[in-house]
Amino acid sequence: MPSDPAIDPRPRIVAVGFHRLKQLLREVAPEYAARARVDVLDRGFEEALAEIEAQRPQRPIDVLVAAGLHGDYLRSHIDLPVVMVKVGGYDLMLALAQARALSSRIALVTFGKVRAEVEQFSRLFGLDIVQRSYQSEEQAGACVDELRAAGTEVVVAPGLVADLAEAAGMTGLLLYSPDAVRQAIDDAIEVARTARIATAKRERLNAIIAQLRDGVVAVDVDERIEALNPPVERLLGLPRAQLLGRRLGEVAPELSLQRTLRDGVDETDEVARLHGRTVVLSRRGIHERGVTTGAVLTCQDPASIQRAERNLRARATARGARWRLDDIVGDSAPMREARRLAARYARSEATVLIVGESGTGKELFAQGLHAASRRAHQPFVAVNCAAFPEALLESELFGYDEGAFTGARKAGKVGLFEAAHHGTIFLDEIGEMPVSLQTRLLRVLQEREILRVGATEPTPIDVRVVAATHRALDERIAVGAFRRDLYYRLNILRLQLVPLRERLDDLPALAAHLFDKLAMRAAGAPAALLDALLARAQGYAWPGNVRELENMIERVVGAGEASAALLPELGAAHLPQSADTADAAPLAARRAASERATILRVLAECGGDRAAACAALGIGRTTLWRKLRAADGS
Repeated sequence: MPSDPAIDPRPRIVAVGFHRLKQLLREVAPEYAARARVDVLDRGFEEALAEIEAQRPQRPIDVLVAAGLHGDYLRSHIDLPVVMVKVGGYDLMLALAQARALSSRIALVTFGKVRAEVEQFSRLFGLDIVQRSYQSEEQAGACVDELRAAGTEVVVAPGLVADLAEAAGMTGLLLYSPDAVRQAIDDAIEVARTARIATAKRERLNAIIAQLRDGVVAVDVDERIEALNPPVERLLGLPRAQLLGRRLGEVAPELSLQRTLRDGVDETDEVARLHGRTVVLSRRGIHERGVTTGAVLTCQDPASIQRAERNLRARATARGARWRLDDIVGDSAPMREARRLAARYARSEATVLIVGESGTGKELFAQGLHAASRRAHQPFVAVNCAAFPEALLESELFGYDEGAFTGARKAGKVGLFEAAHHGTIFLDEIGEMPVSLQTRLLRVLQEREILRVGATEPTPIDVRVVAATHRALDERIAVGAFRRDLYYRLNILRLQLVPLRERLDDLPALAAHLFDKLAMRAAGAPAALLDALLARAQGYAWPGNVRELENMIERVVGAGEASAALLPELGAAHLPQSADTADAAPLAARRAASERATILRVLAECGGDRAAACAALGIGRTTLWRKLRAADGS
């Protein structure tokens, strides 16, 4: 068997005994070499205790074996399990029979108290057996002196008294037998095995709870701490070694589990203050086979609960901003001013309204504004208000509770406002939002809370709103299609983006940027294609702005040419070279014709799918329908 205690898997039993018991222990110990390491320690009381404490750091001890007064002393002075060598009825009768063969004047001396069964045995068989007991060395000596004075000739007793009897001129017989010692060692091995299993479970539990962010502490039925993790140590300000074994209610009365142990009632989500910190507490009993064997307390930091809530709200729908203000191409005066204003607005928490034609980069500025704000590391959620029917838009924005309507998910759904908690929500095409939902949006802006569809309790939110529109909202207000009070709530910080035709100085750099991005996908299209496109686009009105420019560049890169057949819109609608050479009506007509040509082309490319065409053009279905009707003269 391995002899190194660091790798010896056997339990270590230290059997403490002197006088005659020592020899008996040494005779029996080798029988257990395969099952345990049994060391015999020949020391008395304080010396034995000191030797055991000195050995424990180098060679851990599982269980102690001792007898009589020695065992009682160790039990009261050390935190190791002590198995006592006990005398069975057969051993007792055997020892008394041996004594009776030597003399009729015999005495039985035991530690603790006299044996009632011996008195019955003595009366039954007409034996004159004197019984005495002792609880200290002084009592043992006095007992021997009394027996000698009474004429006792044979004393059956533990080793200490048997030796004292021999010294006093009487015959001393050891009360313990080899079988009694074997039983004690067997019991000690079982205690060690059980303790090792419990220790392994406790270490596994500690390893698990050590990974938890929440504080966890478990106590036994006496409320003594059995397990705890580092967050509890930090909360209580004491190391683990100073907490284990102490009553939790004495360490921190605010955390007491006495009521849980006494009444068996679980408690959850109690808010308490401990050492200047607010914590959320939950108390639960530990029950084994219907019996309460302890209790467990969990301590949560409210800030971590809020972080978890935010993450849960944001998952699956939220994303971060991909664009920064510095990423937006353009060095014209209007673009510099737009970036300057956006940077200033980023330092504010007020609602922003971005106004500009389709394709002018409203979402890019919304993302850039978010990325420059204090919310940069929180969710950025974008929604096109023109892309959903009214009923669907309501559930998308505000979410719904379980059973809110037929077909609703069993667990409900988190709305986009909740997904944007602590971040920014971008409401594109706000001018297309149905009036009924405008009322709900107004309440969100005023109260900073949302009410899910089918819910009765509102949910607080912390969201910055950035809205955008290509519509003239004052005209929508005039015809009752947009609420005036909502307009005032949205139009706190206004960012006006100019169309591409009003910042043609940015066209070369912008086209080059888009061309480089698209050419990478096409394995490096020749730069001459871009030059040809820009030459054909001289004076073009760009009704689709940057989105249209990107569309044309992608078309050219994909086809590998910039022919008139590929770019029919460039041959039909050009801006005049000066304002003096054309009046407003022909210009408006040419612009409308260009828009119609673009819409029809995109519709054809999308196979007549109007939803896909709207997505490609960046306009709502209502806008598409209106422009087609206007072009048809209806």
